[in-house]
Amino acid sequence: MSIVFVPKKLRGTAKINQETIHRLLDENDQLIRCITEYMQKGRAVECVQYQQILHRNIVYLATIADASPDNVTPSSNGASTPAVNGHEGT
Repeated sequence: MSIVFVPKKLRGTAKINQETIHRLLDENDQLIRCITEYMQKGRAVECVQYQQILHRNIVYLATIADASPDNVTPSSNGASTPAVNGHEGT
């Protein structure tokens, strides 16, 4: 089950950190691979549930990115890189 599915009583209380985001990205990678495999086998009907989870994960990640006050990701050498939404880093 996707890590995006959180019980209602815990919604809004989870801390969003790099590990959570990385796990979601890894999950999305697996979902895309699974969807691709099913499509290549002509089993498009089985893809729908995975596409829905992938869509939910992407929307969740986009919401996190939009809500983040810090749109700059530091690189390993301490320099900043541009954010995903196209704004220049400092």
